[in-house]
Amino acid sequence: MTSKLRLTPLDNTIKHHDHDFHQIVIGLDGHADFEIEGLGGRIEALSGCIVPANYVHYYEGIGTNRQLILDLPDDAPALSGVYREHARLFDAPRFFALDEPLRAYLTFLLQELTQPRPAPGDLLAATFLGCLRARLPEAAAVPAPRRRIDLADIDTFIQHNLDRRLAVADLAERACLSVAHFSECFREQTGVTPYQYVLRQRLQAARTLLTDSPLPLNEIAARTGFASQSALSRAFRRVFNEPPGRLRRHQRLTRVATAPPRRLSR
Repeated sequence: MTSKLRLTPLDNTIKHHDHDFHQIVIGLDGHADFEIEGLGGRIEALSGCIVPANYVHYYEGIGTNRQLILDLPDDAPALSGVYREHARLFDAPRFFALDEPLRAYLTFLLQELTQPRPAPGDLLAATFLGCLRARLPEAAAVPAPRRRIDLADIDTFIQHNLDRRLAVADLAERACLSVAHFSECFREQTGVTPYQYVLRQRLQAARTLLTDSPLPLNEIAARTGFASQSALSRAFRRVFNEPPGRLRRHQRLTRVATAPPRRLSR
């Protein structure tokens, strides 16, 4: 999936949600308050925050405001391939301020977004993420050896809680680690983010239910922690390259084709 860059104000009322993609919010005008799973801060012009996927965050625009928001799916070009190390920015939420070179790049980026031709969103996002990562020492430093996480225990915890929305903080608490430390240890040990890991388990459980049970898709989505049937379908297509309904139809046809012929009674 591709990166999405958009300019928008935030409502002057407190709202909260989470989503299955990473996000960076940069203030352009006015102010906005954010709280990302307990980490609070104010965004002013030329400052911003990092919101990792699946983190519950509260936000409120203060008066007249305008933000640049980067929506970054985990498999976006700006976070994969040669840019895969940029994903370390999203190991934990944080706030940041833009220095002069990044402010100049932001001006260029905004000019590109207002051109009549389509803006190269993934390239613009990748460049910004690389520059930002170089300016955040804790994101750019080579990590020291970390404590190993008991993945068997984490797997059991996930399976027992598949029907509810699991935040990274829930897994970190299970492992008795801070969210930031857990995220870094987890990525180092498994090669994927906690969010990716949980998503894989949800999708595998959904796949099993699709092939082995007659449950409707909306019930399977609820049992495997997806917000809706459409959310399950989108994730399923992205990972397995087919909609869940097609898999179920294929399994039914396979069973019919391989079933032994019925013997006629006399």
